[in-house]
Amino acid sequence: MNQVIIYSSRYGSTLQYAKKLSEQTNIPAVDYREAPELSGMRTIIYMGGLYAGGVPGLTKTFRGFSLRDGQKVILITIGLSDPDEPENRQNIRAALKKQLPPDLFHQAKIFHLRGGIDYQRLSLSHRTMLALLYRSLRKTPLEQQTAENRALIETYGKQVNFIDFGALEAVIREIQHEKTPHYYEVSNAEDGT
Repeated sequence: MNQVIIYSSRYGSTLQYAKKLSEQTNIPAVDYREAPELSGMRTIIYMGGLYAGGVPGLTKTFRGFSLRDGQKVILITIGLSDPDEPENRQNIRAALKKQLPPDLFHQAKIFHLRGGIDYQRLSLSHRTMLALLYRSLRKTPLEQQTAENRALIETYGKQVNFIDFGALEAVIREIQHEKTPHYYEVSNAEDGT
């Protein structure tokens, strides 16, 4: 096995994507807590949900890891924010930059897929955090709200599902692509890195 899908999923959207990607590529999917040694892997795909500006397990998984020639790292975040919004892409990139060494961040291919949320299934701490955020955002004038904040207000308290397995096609093309450019244009080209 020289390819692996590593995932961290708290409420299930990421797990659904990881299982589907595994089915479509025949690459095994494992929870980040059971990740194999990465140094011998040719392709490492990390899928993780976005929670409070970070991806659980990402830092731990890549701690001490250095990308070698011939290796490819694909990072896939899953969240409610719409990746077609430039501001959302910038926020996602900023979160990943905080969790990864600069060389790994700049060489990784980065994708963002939309997930879902069911407020009834959230932990008490997550429900509380989102309730506080929601109340705060509702007091913010509309012209000062970000697209991500408006989406949170619109979906608050609801069960929504934006999962789109068709979005995995771009990821599969990247997995099959042998030569790895130094950056994924959506994730890094905006600031010239």
